[in-house]
Amino acid sequence: MSRKKPSVKERQRVALHTAWKSVSSPEGKPKVGIEEFMSLSERWGFSKKTLKKIREALKEEDWGEGPFLVNYYSDVEESKVREYERTAREIFGTKHALGLSSGTAALHCAFVACGIGPGDEVICPAVGYVATASSVILAGGTPVLCDVDETLTLDPDRIEELITDRTVAIAPTPVMGNLCDMDSILKIARKRHLRVIEDAAQSCGATYHGKWAGTLGDIGCFSIAAYKIIGGGEGGLLLTNDKGLYERAQQFSEGGGLWRENRFGKAVHEGELFCGTNYRMSELEAALNVVQLRKMPGIVERFRKVRDRVLKHLGDFEGIRLQPSHDYEGEMGYAIRFYPETFDLGEKIVPDLQALGVRCGWIGREEWPDWHLASDMIEVLKRRDPQRFSGLHPERARTGTPRADDYYRRIVTVHLNQWMKAKDCKELANQMNTVFSKYSGRHRDRGKKPTVR
Repeated sequence: MSRKKPSVKERQRVALHTAWKSVSSPEGKPKVGIEEFMSLSERWGFSKKTLKKIREALKEEDWGEGPFLVNYYSDVEESKVREYERTAREIFGTKHALGLSSGTAALHCAFVACGIGPGDEVICPAVGYVATASSVILAGGTPVLCDVDETLTLDPDRIEELITDRTVAIAPTPVMGNLCDMDSILKIARKRHLRVIEDAAQSCGATYHGKWAGTLGDIGCFSIAAYKIIGGGEGGLLLTNDKGLYERAQQFSEGGGLWRENRFGKAVHEGELFCGTNYRMSELEAALNVVQLRKMPGIVERFRKVRDRVLKHLGDFEGIRLQPSHDYEGEMGYAIRFYPETFDLGEKIVPDLQALGVRCGWIGREEWPDWHLASDMIEVLKRRDPQRFSGLHPERARTGTPRADDYYRRIVTVHLNQWMKAKDCKELANQMNTVFSKYSGRHRDRGKKPTVR
């Protein structure tokens, strides 16, 4: 009786595991075992007493060959990366999700997937981390920096005037948990046949008119990482409903072909295979961030409740305006931001708030660089890309963004904590009212939500 011939995928799995075994410890011990687990435990900050107990417990386990900590051809039924991607699809309702090593990796993959190359221009916001514009350059294109409105997001009224026959995409960024005017941006994109790549790195959990930020354009990119409200360590996420874009992003993120059914086989369709890199997400990062993704709805809900409670008690004062919104209900709500009418007023308010223990900050008119602001993005403005092939029209990288310079430096951010109780929210509002009333006349109690006027 002849045995069934193993599939190409099964043969590739066996080959990979054979390679793994060949680099294992010659003493017969697992390559990854107790010491590696203890290193993770130490990073968690456990006490020496607890670490000793953990080590004793681990000695009782049969480690076998140890864990195989990669996504592809995993030794478990569903790898943590696959679980992370499945969870993202379920939460955001998209057809495809790709776990990546960082938000910047997601952006680079997105621009390559959309075919951005030399001579192509992408309209990027003048406020938002430099990674957006840098990723355009890495893909071979030229970022065209567009001014913003008071929400610190792309101003649709400025987009049209920047579009040329070289423009191929718009990269709206719902920065700091805020939301872009996506209705207007999508209308322009459809009219001009432009791709829309959302850089939602700072807004995982925000919704625009009931739809998740990062799901409205062709591709959405996220940073699910320690420096964001959602995430720990490093990690990224790419979402799309377009199978072709997903496959191109996957090929670029894993140029070694491990994602393919037949890793080394010929192209299944035209354009499937091209030179890629390695932006694979690690199993350890996925194990952490899949938990963070599941926590996301609850985290955002708590922040919004805290924000609303504070605003309920916050008065309305002359010369102090809450930052407007394109969708107040949908914002993440992890901070309250306001604009003092002048820098002089801000220089009085901020120190007084901080003296009361309010966690707040602003840039002010002090000249110190910040790579979240177009005028400070040295590597973009000076065209310092190592490849030297991108941006055939470098003069287009900087077009003047005076409102971004003013708004970003003048806005004051009051940080919130999702675990604040009702009394904490009222106390914070009272502290802000006390400082505001010291320098400004009070109009009335705030009874409306801040919206774009």
